[in-house]
Amino acid sequence: MIKNLIHDPILLARKSEVATKEDLQVAQDLLDTLVAHKDSCVGMAANMIGVCKRIIAFDNNGTYMVMFNPEIIKKSGPYDTEEGCLSLLGGPRKCKRYQIIKVQWQTSDFQTRIKTFTGFPAQIIQHEIDHCDGVLI
Repeated sequence: MIKNLIHDPILLARKSEVATKEDLQVAQDLLDTLVAHKDSCVGMAANMIGVCKRIIAFDNNGTYMVMFNPEIIKKSGPYDTEEGCLSLLGGPRKCKRYQIIKVQWQTSDFQTRIKTFTGFPAQIIQHEIDHCDGVLI
């Protein structure tokens, strides 16, 4: 189900809780909402739809992907960039990102996966994990 977006910086700055199997519908709602905003958004975290759980959804080079409880376990190649956010008013803001990240997460059946991401998908994942950690750009 497509959900309304949260714009309150106080709510968005809250650190998210660990996601469980009871949160599968939240993940589907997040994905539905992301797809509904695909013209202006490439990734979302659950707190953007009002649920403070560690769930992200993003466009991974043309294929949508959902991660439960994602954590960056290795990063390299720092660079400075600017990013916008559908939840935050105003234009793009400066931030630091990494060209290569290794991420550990759980799938929708809660199997643990580890994968290295590079380029734009890596940047999107970093932005969404920041949301899970209550970090606003």
